[in-house]
Amino acid sequence: MSERRRLPATVVVLSWVSFFNDAASDMVIPLMPLLFAGPFGGGALALGLVEGLAEAVASFMRLWSGRYSDLREGRRKGLALAGYAISNVARPLLGVIHSWVPALLLRSVDRVGKGIRSAPRDALVADVTPPELRARAFGFHRALDNGGAMLGALLAAAVLAQTSLSIPDMILASAIPGTLGVLLLAWLVREPALRGPKPKTSGLPPLEWRRLPAPIRRYLGIVVLFSFARASETFIVLRGHELGLSAPLLLVLWAVLNLVKALASQWGGTLADRMTHFAILRLSWGLFALWYFCFAAVTSPILLWGVVLGYGVSVGLGEGIERAVISDFASAGERGTAFGWYNMATGFAAIPAGLVFGGVWTWLSGAAAFAMGGVMAALSALLLQRVFHGRMTSRTS
Repeated sequence: MSERRRLPATVVVLSWVSFFNDAASDMVIPLMPLLFAGPFGGGALALGLVEGLAEAVASFMRLWSGRYSDLREGRRKGLALAGYAISNVARPLLGVIHSWVPALLLRSVDRVGKGIRSAPRDALVADVTPPELRARAFGFHRALDNGGAMLGALLAAAVLAQTSLSIPDMILASAIPGTLGVLLLAWLVREPALRGPKPKTSGLPPLEWRRLPAPIRRYLGIVVLFSFARASETFIVLRGHELGLSAPLLLVLWAVLNLVKALASQWGGTLADRMTHFAILRLSWGLFALWYFCFAAVTSPILLWGVVLGYGVSVGLGEGIERAVISDFASAGERGTAFGWYNMATGFAAIPAGLVFGGVWTWLSGAAAFAMGGVMAALSALLLQRVFHGRMTSRTS
């Protein structure tokens, strides 16, 4: 590979930061459904409430942090560092509580950390990456993100199966890889030097939805609709629990899911830079709908493994591209703000999405909840095709 085609060092380091952070996170998150089905209480409805509300609590932080990083003339590292640090303090404390109410508080603090870091980090990736490599850069970032999730789940499965450590002990141990990620960000990430005169941040338009470029507003509206389809992936673990999988096998299932997502993220980003971002995103969402219908129909653990593999491919294809589209539409001086709107919009959608999904699961069935998600995903893919039809075949942004 020529020097010109290499990803910037900042993108590579940030991707490894996400690797370690997600290793820590996924030593914990796939165990949450078991805790809600057992010692925490509350079941699927409480799980949906906690996961949805935790995401939404962070939504304003996502918009504020992205905007603030623009106002600081693109200085984004400090916000990303603070966000990762907050999450890696709050998350291990889930190992010392005994009900779902304090879990709601800790998950919310964890997501506040994510809200602070997400938009500045994504904007920093876009800042240092040439436009023709952005889908690949975001795909690479998502690949290592999912790779860390796979490692964390496998570590948790191995430890629970082979040692006497309990689930709370495992959650406390998640502080180790999380701290490694924070240190890596603090020591090795370098922000790009400002070139030319400093931007006039006072000239940024007021923070109003109607002042966003029309293509971004249309795109975010469709992404919000799709967010109602993609409920927390912890519900896949809950589905496996219903079908009789043990805790170690559920962790392995989670690891396999993230391995497939990691591989598909890298492939999807490279493919989108060669073709078009919207065409691959439409394919990703269409396949997502198909596999959600399969989750609704599956009745045996063996079949569940196959469905998880297909679902992982569909999600991985589109994860990085969703963010690359934002960088296509946004100017350099407003990139953090645009990513803030993106992260806030998807975060706010998480509250009703989680509650509705968990409520349908509780009052009808898990199959009905996944079928509902499949319908929403199919509608989103069709709407994306209709609104951005001209961009499906054109490589211009």
